[in-house]
Amino acid sequence: MEEKERLSEIETKEEASQKHNRKEQEEDKDYEKVCYICRRPESKAGSMVSMPGGIYLCHDCMQKAFDALKQNGMDLGQISNMPFLNLNMGDFSNFLRPDMAIPKKQKIKKKAEEPKVYTIQDIPAPHVIKHRLDEFVVGQEQAKKVMSVAVYNHYKRALLSRPAEGEDDITIEKSNILMVGPTGSGKTYLVKTLAKLLDVPLAIADATSLTEAGYIGDDIESVVSKLLAAAGNDVEKAERGIIFIDEVDKIAKKQQTNARDVSGESVQQELLKLLEGSVVEVPVGSNQKNAMTPMATVNTDNILFICGGAFPELEQIIKERLQKKSSMGFGSQLKDHYEGDQNLLAKVENGDLRKFGMIPEFLGRLPITVALQPLDKEFMKRILTEPKNAILKQYEKLLSYDEVKLEFDDSALDWIAQEAMKKETGARALRAILEDFMLDIMYEIPKDPNIGTVIITRSYLEKRGGPRIEMRNIYPVPVRTSN
Repeated sequence: MEEKERLSEIETKEEASQKHNRKEQEEDKDYEKVCYICRRPESKAGSMVSMPGGIYLCHDCMQKAFDALKQNGMDLGQISNMPFLNLNMGDFSNFLRPDMAIPKKQKIKKKAEEPKVYTIQDIPAPHVIKHRLDEFVVGQEQAKKVMSVAVYNHYKRALLSRPAEGEDDITIEKSNILMVGPTGSGKTYLVKTLAKLLDVPLAIADATSLTEAGYIGDDIESVVSKLLAAAGNDVEKAERGIIFIDEVDKIAKKQQTNARDVSGESVQQELLKLLEGSVVEVPVGSNQKNAMTPMATVNTDNILFICGGAFPELEQIIKERLQKKSSMGFGSQLKDHYEGDQNLLAKVENGDLRKFGMIPEFLGRLPITVALQPLDKEFMKRILTEPKNAILKQYEKLLSYDEVKLEFDDSALDWIAQEAMKKETGARALRAILEDFMLDIMYEIPKDPNIGTVIITRSYLEKRGGPRIEMRNIYPVPVRTSN
């Protein structure tokens, strides 16, 4: 009986040892051996010779060791770069030297994937782009339609610009976009959503920080440097990206000033080469050029530039142009004809933008002009509930983690939209209002695990009462059965 137990114990130990060896072999698949002497990995030095103590030697170092033994007899101290053989064994402190450490195994570097070759099937059609934008952006139908077509044509030009043999050499010109719309109308959000849907790198630059070369501020090339960083320093990927220059109305030509305009017209002049398409050198991992920063060469010919701005007072310029018609006769118009026109920005022309302060060369490189409509009360209500990432849906998801259902009365939505209109900051005002009123809700609800539903009412928003709360049905109601 004892003999059987002893044999079974030996078998168990052998199985455990085999299992341990198999596990080590599986783990070693992702690692390569490193030579103890020259510290070269197996991928560079070739196959290794295994030595006792977990030490590996490459064939070159083994040959050098044999040559040293052959020339100098058995004096092992003559072998260079061999710490163990050159060691004074009487001094144990030598074992703590850094060069005595056995090098760790190095992880095998995976081969870089070959760049994907794009075809016309990889570019979504304009109606597909617009349909996906509809899920996230409410309204602005004309703007979404124009941008979908512009982006579709741009990527056809960028990815399929090389004509095949026998085809004509027609060059498709670049079509950058200028977005005009009041603050909070969705310019930045539209571009962010577009870049996310197309899975291309996006860089957002603020035109107010750009200055002429040599002055304090960001150089023009910094916008390309941001795109390179967004693409993970992959130049080829960055050259298919999107650059959104926000607040472009702030670089308008200053009117009636004798001071040097280093952040106005001069910035427009320097942006021309990027918009047109040129090869620029940008620092990698930094916005500042210096001798210690590596540089990368980026071609901006296939980068889509989208410029956006609120352009305050532009509506007044458009109104003055439209009111120049005769106020007498059959074709006359009253001076207040355009006073209540909410879609006045859609009538913008290059002459209006030039009068605002944009130079003609800059506008010529932005052939597509998109006007975004100002948001009214109905737009605000739709923004609260309809988009895929609507603000109310975000709060509903947050409270769902506490197993609480959040609802809003229709009258409460009207009140929120009305208050947002008063702030005159567009859709940004919606989150500011909700953050204020949801603070107490988010703080108090987790205290009571019996709360099942919270309904936000208009009286609560007007501070005339509290939200309507419904408790969970904790205790099951007995069901009577007939005999």
